[in-house]
Amino acid sequence: MIISSLSARRRHLTSFEKCYAVACQLRDTTGADQFVVRTDNPLQPCRVSRHQPIKPESILALVA
Repeated sequence: MIISSLSARRRHLTSFEKCYAVACQLRDTTGADQFVVRTDNPLQPCRVSRHQPIKPESILALVA
């Protein structure tokens, strides 16, 4: 599946900007550092995690 074939809503929900906003909210709520992570999954190209990613994922941002 190619990323361009995803719905506009899914592209918005999995965008870096949306993940970064969620990471900021989680940081404010929990006080824990949050990572915005790039994945190899075309259905979820970015995600938020409290834990450092392992290969093949990579860090796009750290909200500390």
